[in-house]
Amino acid sequence: MKTQTQSPYRILLSPPHMSGRERKYVDEVFATNFVAPAGPILSRFEQMFCERTGFSHAVAVSSGTAALHLALRCAGVERGDRVWAPTFTFIASIAPIIYQGATPVLFDCDAHSWNIDLGLVEEELKKAAQRNELPKAIIAVDLYGMPCDLEHLKAIAASYEVAVIADSAEAIGSRREGKHAGFGADCAAFSFNGNKLITTGGGGLLASEDEKLVEYARFLSQQARAPVLHYEHEEIGYNYRMSSINAAVGCGQLEVLEERVTRRREIFENYRKSLGSLPGIRFPDEPAGARANRWLSVLTTNGRPDLAKFILSLNELGIEARRLWKPMHLQGALKGVNVIGGSVAERLFETGLCLPSGTDMTKADEEFVATAVKKIVSEIA
Repeated sequence: MKTQTQSPYRILLSPPHMSGRERKYVDEVFATNFVAPAGPILSRFEQMFCERTGFSHAVAVSSGTAALHLALRCAGVERGDRVWAPTFTFIASIAPIIYQGATPVLFDCDAHSWNIDLGLVEEELKKAAQRNELPKAIIAVDLYGMPCDLEHLKAIAASYEVAVIADSAEAIGSRREGKHAGFGADCAAFSFNGNKLITTGGGGLLASEDEKLVEYARFLSQQARAPVLHYEHEEIGYNYRMSSINAAVGCGQLEVLEERVTRRREIFENYRKSLGSLPGIRFPDEPAGARANRWLSVLTTNGRPDLAKFILSLNELGIEARRLWKPMHLQGALKGVNVIGGSVAERLFETGLCLPSGTDMTKADEEFVATAVKKIVSEIA
């Protein structure tokens, strides 16, 4: 039984939540002995993903990072090319650019959606065209499950013939204008890491309306092995295919996708109702037409109370809380990278945090977290 002073167990940020439906698919994998990255369950997972999201084609891979790396290969990104991406994101959005020997150019986010600032992108595309320094691709991240305005971005990029890649790793189940997050980009990368809204235990997926693009990504993900009777390789590929066991878990998770989205949104709204009127506390709104999955319940404090003390106090009570993403242009691994703007992202890092959002949270857990936040705000504001 919880007290108002400390939780008897740690309330985690976003732990895996098994539905029980995963077992039948896993049992099928063992019964058929298709445990390698091949077989009917893997194809079924890809098909189920497409049925639930509206994409026509998909290839399941070992991680969201692998999916994004394949997306860049499919876009023809090579050494010396430029790739534009947001600075306010996780490093997995940027690392594949480096893998390809390309140069990242980072952009600030807009203060409303926290996604890449499309006004800055449009302005810089005009300048880059004049300098003959256009990017090969632009990566748009659906941050914390908030779907980017891909229709707008595609319209901006189309006249310059720049590829648009959606990093929808955090946005499974999110929609904008009725279309699933990532739909409309040249291709979209998804993650099923253990902390995501649904999980395969570790894995990712690349989806697109372009069948040839997905088939090329599938080819690359299997060591680029030619379909002949011996091992023939005309180009370098990767060992990126998802295992059937992971895919089996994913099939069961996809069956409850909409339930998980509904619950995450409910947790977010409950936090907003309970905490939104506290001094300095602000929860991000959804842009018109967007339905975010609210992967994590995030808020900003406007500098009150002190963020470090806030997070430490929550953790002492058994509540996992973390700061928002540290902007990529502030990371030592990307020292000296070109950044357009950056002040909005820096301010969000200085003032924002994530609260526990797992779909297996109880109402008592939610109330405990909310009560703790109120207490801390009153004590250290």
